[in-house]
Formats: sequence, C-alpha cells, structure tokens
Amino acid sequence: QVQLVESGGGLVQPGGSLRLSCAASGIIFSIYAMGWYRQAPGKQRELVAAILSGGNTNYADSVKGRFTISRDNAKNTVYLQMNSLKPDDTAVYYCSARRVLASMPDYWGQGTQITVSS
Repeated sequence: QVQLVESGGGLVQPGGSLRLSCAASGIIFSIYAMGWYRQAPGKQRELVAAILSGGNTNYADSVKGRFTISRDNAKNTVYLQMNSLKPDDTAVYYCSARRVLASMPDYWGQGTQITVSS
C-alpha cells in the first residue's frame, strides 16, 4: 500500500522559513517524479515544484528563487525548503508521486497546512 506522509507544516510569520518533508513507502521511490502542490481556500490546486527521478526541477513562477525542492532517494523522502514566505503562500500543501509517463500524479499525501501570518 502506497503512503505519502507530509510533515513540517505550521504557522510562520511573513519572511520566515519552513521545510516540508514527505516520506514515501510502497513505491520504488527513485523512479517516480515527486512534486509539491498547494491549494488555497477557493482556489484550484496548483503545482508548486517538482523534481524528476534524475534530479531536474521545475517551479511555479510565484515561488522561483524562494522555494527549493530536493529528494533523498536513500530515505525515500522529498523536501520543500520554503524561504521568504508570504501571506499568499498560505495553503494546504500536498506531496505527490507521478510515474514518468503519467500526465498527473498517481499518488497524493494527506496534505499539511501552511499559514503565513503575523
């Protein structure tokens, strides 16, 4: 059974930093493209960052230069380092796993809330 378990969410002040982790089990982690999505109230879920099995990354324009996605295949874990957080970053963040040729994620985590507020 596949599980993606996120951790690291919470409340942070504007300009602060957080690091999200997502531990995967039940999949051959190293061959999956891993991603972080987010969904704010009243908005559609959007891709924040993704990292392919070979390490290539891509980011939403709104987070470029502030967020960094990385993966540790030995630990079956993907990370999202978030710096210079803004109130607009407030959302539920979801970890995802996608097979290389799939157009959408095959698996999702349960989500973790990030609230950026003073």
